[in-house]
Amino acid sequence: MISLFQNFLARLGRSVLNFTAETGRLMMLLGAVIRYTPRIFKDRRLVLEQMAIVGADSLALVVLIGAFTGAIAALQATNLFAKFNLIGIARPFIGGSIATVVFTELTPVLIALVIAGRVGGAVTAQIGTMQVSEQIDALEMMAIDKNRYLSMPRVIAALTMMPVLAVFSNIVAIIGAYLLTSFKFDFSSQMFFDSIQRFFSLTEIGIGLFKSGVFGGITALIGCHSGYMTEGGAEGVGQSTVRSFTLSAASILLLDAVFGGIL
Repeated sequence: MISLFQNFLARLGRSVLNFTAETGRLMMLLGAVIRYTPRIFKDRRLVLEQMAIVGADSLALVVLIGAFTGAIAALQATNLFAKFNLIGIARPFIGGSIATVVFTELTPVLIALVIAGRVGGAVTAQIGTMQVSEQIDALEMMAIDKNRYLSMPRVIAALTMMPVLAVFSNIVAIIGAYLLTSFKFDFSSQMFFDSIQRFFSLTEIGIGLFKSGVFGGITALIGCHSGYMTEGGAEGVGQSTVRSFTLSAASILLLDAVFGGIL
């Protein structure tokens, strides 16, 4: 019994030490990205390339997700009120309630999870391949800092383009929500959008865009970190990619819970 307890404490201690060490490495990487941020204009070509990957190349998928997000949010909201025969009373509030949920919660989290899988995984695979093939060592031999050349453009691009993607997703989500409510419950456009104007504030839009930017930055940061930690050839690259998405998804959900208690 004592031996089992000692083994448990040993595993717990190793887990705490590993978590602390990895958190420290992430903070050091964040510090390096912040240190090179003033070079954005000088390295604008690198940043713009990554912004195109995060933004333009992901726009179609984000718009598709936004449309279904709004429609599903409207469906669940209207079905809930209809279940208790309150749809007539709730009509003036449906648009505002859907907009609040979509703008502050659904859009930031769902887009962040998609970008974590699409962009974060690609960042990890690309940098991980460079790591195992010694291309990063070659950059250092040429006196090129990997954090300036690889990390900073990707983190800045994700940080700036995620709110832009969120704006497009929000617009499409509201249109999708209106179309569903108008077809299923005969909502007029005046009633739906008047509800949004009366019961929705710009602060809620700002909260959603802020959360989207933070989620994008942490996703790119974890992707770069996981890529640098890759070892073991092609198998190691695959493991790092899976690990990157797992850590990014867990961080997004954890940060969303923290923001929910603070904002």
